[in-house]
Amino acid sequence: PPNTITPRIYTRMRRRAAAAAAAAARVRGHLASGRSKREDQLTGNFHRLFFNSNKRRFLNNLRPLAREGENSNNEFDVVVVGGGHAGTEAAAAANRRGSRVALITPQPVKSIGEMSCNPSIGGLGKGTLVREIDALDGLMAKAADLSGIQFRVLNSSKGKAVRGVRAQMDRELYKKHMQKLVGELPNVTVVDACVSGLLIDERGEEKSSSSSSSSRNSSNNTSDRSDVSKTCKGVRLEDGTSVFAKAVVITTGTFLRGVLHLGGGEKVFNAGRISSNVTERADNLASTASSSLADSLYGLNLRMGRLRTGTPPRLRKSTIDFTRCEEQKGDDVPEPFSFYNLSLSSTKRPWMPSQEQVSCHSTSTNAETEKMIMSHPNYADENLATGPRYCPSIESKVRRFPNRDHVVWLEPEGLTSDIIYPAGISNSLPKGTQLDMLRSIPGLENVEMLRPGYAVEYDYVDPRELRRTLEVQKVKGLYLAGQINGTTGYEEAAAQGVLAGANAADRDSPLELSRDSSYLGVLADDLTTRGATEPYRMFSSRVERRLSIRGDNADIRLTKIGHKCGLVSDERYQFATERENLSKRAIHLLKNTNGFRQQAKQWIHLGCMRCPDARHGRLISPAEVIQSGEEIGNIINALSQMVSNTKAEKENSIYDEEKETETALRELLDIRERDISALELASTDLYYENYIRRQSKDVSDMKKDETLIIPEDINYDDVFGLSAEDKEKLASVRPETLGHAGRIQGVSQSAMLSLLRYCQKKDRYDERQKEKKVFINK
Repeated sequence: PPNTITPRIYTRMRRRAAAAAAAAARVRGHLASGRSKREDQLTGNFHRLFFNSNKRRFLNNLRPLAREGENSNNEFDVVVVGGGHAGTEAAAAANRRGSRVALITPQPVKSIGEMSCNPSIGGLGKGTLVREIDALDGLMAKAADLSGIQFRVLNSSKGKAVRGVRAQMDRELYKKHMQKLVGELPNVTVVDACVSGLLIDERGEEKSSSSSSSSRNSSNNTSDRSDVSKTCKGVRLEDGTSVFAKAVVITTGTFLRGVLHLGGGEKVFNAGRISSNVTERADNLASTASSSLADSLYGLNLRMGRLRTGTPPRLRKSTIDFTRCEEQKGDDVPEPFSFYNLSLSSTKRPWMPSQEQVSCHSTSTNAETEKMIMSHPNYADENLATGPRYCPSIESKVRRFPNRDHVVWLEPEGLTSDIIYPAGISNSLPKGTQLDMLRSIPGLENVEMLRPGYAVEYDYVDPRELRRTLEVQKVKGLYLAGQINGTTGYEEAAAQGVLAGANAADRDSPLELSRDSSYLGVLADDLTTRGATEPYRMFSSRVERRLSIRGDNADIRLTKIGHKCGLVSDERYQFATERENLSKRAIHLLKNTNGFRQQAKQWIHLGCMRCPDARHGRLISPAEVIQSGEEIGNIINALSQMVSNTKAEKENSIYDEEKETETALRELLDIRERDISALELASTDLYYENYIRRQSKDVSDMKKDETLIIPEDINYDDVFGLSAEDKEKLASVRPETLGHAGRIQGVSQSAMLSLLRYCQKKDRYDERQKEKKVFINK
């Protein structure tokens, strides 16, 4: 009642109402610019918003939209829904192909570039995806190189085909640099709004699927008409404004009907992630609108489901005893993601990160930790949707692998941040149990938990509903990218964003990547042919041609393709072409320069210990020495020493050959100085040359032998090279043929090759046994 409102309360209400009105005006796009709306419409000089200029975080292209009934059309070539990793890459890719793009996301200055989970980019398999994004002129590698506070090459002791570049990020710096890159995109309008529905045209009659109040079942019944051609004509915002476009890309992440589960189910509420102070309002707006958008997708009669992911608690850095943990330093010579930075490196001027480099630390769980976790039921696995196999919760790990210590990586979230991300212990345990569990881990005995871990469920569309271009088969002009397709991870989402955005910009000239061309091609093929019954993560084992499809040659493989379809600039194309030419020239010199050939004992004397054996004093080329595993640096040093010795002993040399050798060496040294990555690429190509021939034969044999029958009594534990997941999937389905095995979701391509070799070997063994019995009988 009015008589109970005191003057203080009344003043507070007035202030809140004024703030709410101002926020609503911003959402509708009416940002005060000192000019009338009419002047804005006539001149097109819309207001530019610079948010928190002291921190230099800005978006130059944040623009207002006209409301319904105003004398202006909100028409674009492409509309991108969501400003996460997939959304920013989709907007940038569509823009590079010449499209006028609207990137719609709530509170973009606070949400674009947000790293919702771990503060890192890259890793095994993922690092190659980042390189491929960069080869197609994407944004992620550029932002990561500018924001990285620790760079490491994982699997560095193994071959380059299975290595992965990984970098620890400063969250705030990554966000700032990503927003700067988005802000510099021409013809991209960033819209501060929420999308609640799609504008679907059926047989030329526009129909807004958001306006329908029917249930999922009734929507499915009315939409299940194969004779009706559907086309997406745009989106409808939460305030009722229509935004029209030739194509729409949806990148909602975990916000599509997302539900958070905290404390083993003690708290359950609608959200896509736990918000920070900065992203709280943006996340709330996105969660509210996502329910209506999910109804729109169900109304299109798409096969949909639920998946789950999780995140660990966040810890206060100052309360951790790092002396009880193992320090994990970055590489002495950091390796960047971007080929531009990689190619500018030389022996004299190696690339160096722009940020101060820090260490991570590791510790591990113990028997006491396991006991605490086992005292609570596995709430997420027992009550929620399927979670990620390769990034499982700590509850799942201690049950699947009991009586083991599990590594916990303590990762800083920034140079000035007091927050530590403990990778490896995502969970949804009760808050008190989480704290007790943490304090049982060495180094964390007195740790302060800033935020508990949680699980999040969300809707996704069965990716088998999509074409390889990531366009929905049933709806022309509608594209999906990111976790809405059943994947997990920043890198997988960003890669899909590039593919979806590029194809949305020009449907008639699609960018289609085969399995033989890229990790991105494998990702798209796996999703659209096998589907995703659990969150899909990229691994090198999924790529059958991984020896030739590597992170170090992504620009050689893809930049030419991207340039041909208008996705890559002329400058970037010339840059990649030059690197390719330098690499090819180095290979030619190492293979064909006669003066470089030496006997095995001479190579060993020059310091190349990994030299192949050669009978009768046969001369060995540097290429053969590289194929035996010698490093290119040692080869160049040996050649320099050899040429120097030849000058001193001219009686054993022919002048023309000596001159040719000196010229070839100078050329190799020039290549190393101009672009050391090109020389290393040449070395890697030479090393894998013979293996790639065998790989091609294996892949060819596998395609020919799809009808090969798998023995009924096969024991998959006897098949060498199968992972635990491969054995589990194959044993549960028990496929009859090799082709049937290849269509099982979760069975890797390397597993298919192992299975092929096993069956061929068993067939030969059975044939010999049969012939032996016939001989004995005779």
